[in-house]
Amino acid sequence: MNSNVFYMRDLNFQLKTLCHRHKEGSYRTRHDRHAQLQLIANQVHDLGFRHLHASGLKHKHVEALVAHWQSTAISDGVIKNRMAVLRWWAQKANCPASVAKDNSVYGIGRRQLVTHFDKSVPLHQAQLDKIQDPYVRASLLLQQQFGLRREEAIKFQPVYADQGNHLRLKGSWTKGGKVRTIPIRTSEQRAVLDQIKQIAGGGALIPAHLNYVQQLRRYEYHTAHAGLSKLHGLRHGYAQRRYQDLTGWKAPAAGGPKSLQLSSSQKQKDLESRLMISAELGHIREQITAVYLGR
Repeated sequence: MNSNVFYMRDLNFQLKTLCHRHKEGSYRTRHDRHAQLQLIANQVHDLGFRHLHASGLKHKHVEALVAHWQSTAISDGVIKNRMAVLRWWAQKANCPASVAKDNSVYGIGRRQLVTHFDKSVPLHQAQLDKIQDPYVRASLLLQQQFGLRREEAIKFQPVYADQGNHLRLKGSWTKGGKVRTIPIRTSEQRAVLDQIKQIAGGGALIPAHLNYVQQLRRYEYHTAHAGLSKLHGLRHGYAQRRYQDLTGWKAPAAGGPKSLQLSSSQKQKDLESRLMISAELGHIREQITAVYLGR
């Protein structure tokens, strides 16, 4: 076998070991980090750095990777995510100086934080009917009706969460461990919660004989076979409906007026609504709502 294969396997193995040794973040965060590191290791090999070990990351490797990424069609946002993974690698491998702290050093532009088109997706009954797993169907309904992230909707425990007029989410379910509440406002939301309680009983939306990762795989399998994709768009749909409910007009991303077209009083209502929606989605900054609502 070619000796280069052994060098490449060595780097991949070392990065995999780093991921197993340092388990910060949710399961999804760790999964994505590992996948990106394996991709980067393969790209490092393809770029000609075939004797690299995890602790030997240097500026030249980072610069070569960034140049490669910039030569492709991937966005600055994707590149920034990969830079964050590279910094994680460098920190855990005790070579933090190998990656500059400022992305502008590499000519990487600012992330696009304002959507210019509608990223919401509908969830039709015909699509739900194709989902054989009742737990997966319930999770999808939670994503649609309450704007939950996928992990939150799988780990959701209705008996704990349902507080009558609002949901309370445990930090162990949420991104960054942030406890939060979401109002229960409509009869549709109440009907979904009552339906989910019959499925989950006193537990989570995970069958008793499965763990979270196994149920996540079932979620991915069933949604794919039902032709469902980009399901983060259910969260966008929640944010847009909530915005219209709070303001009385559609969000810019859904065809409503842009910020420059609003009166002073409307701008104040816009800001107050965005702050509320940001909190319900589990974010801190009002600015993040531009991703869901436009500006």
